[in-house]
Amino acid sequence: MIVKRDSILVRELEEKDVYLLSKWLSDPAVLQYYEGRDRPHNQEMIYEHYYSRERDLTGCIIEYNQKEIGYLQFYPLSNHEKAEYGYGEQEKLFGMDQFIGEPEYWNRGIGTKLIRMMISHIKDCHHPQKLIMDPQEWNERALRCYEKCGFRRVKLMPKHEFHEGELRNCWLIEYVFDQPEKNNGM
Repeated sequence: MIVKRDSILVRELEEKDVYLLSKWLSDPAVLQYYEGRDRPHNQEMIYEHYYSRERDLTGCIIEYNQKEIGYLQFYPLSNHEKAEYGYGEQEKLFGMDQFIGEPEYWNRGIGTKLIRMMISHIKDCHHPQKLIMDPQEWNERALRCYEKCGFRRVKLMPKHEFHEGELRNCWLIEYVFDQPEKNNGM
């Protein structure tokens, strides 16, 4: 277990979870927001992208009331990523990505609770200066959730992510730890 609060549990990814990821990452409703509908994942792709990683990354399954509903990963940013986003090498930064793979759990406030819980966990266990994400510009639902949790938009990154056959604009958003005046959601 990584962290548990109320009805949400975040646990480390296990071998058996390949079936969950295969289910979620072949669902067009989920793929519209994560990976792209033109990239349904089979088990081989799941193993390659989620189990065979060389970087320091923690992959997790999100459970809500003891039901697996999604995936989350967090990681220290590499120097290459820091430079890409415009940060200095000396800054201690973490990144995070997530999706709820069961659409019936969307729009129920679970994402907001999850993000707030993970902000606290990452701060307490890893002590970064900032937590970074880069959602696509058009994904207003996700951006509203992140902003409720205290993230702020830093800069628009044109043609940053390849999604459904084209390069899409993304927002660089950040949560600054130990500066509550910069974070309005915590």
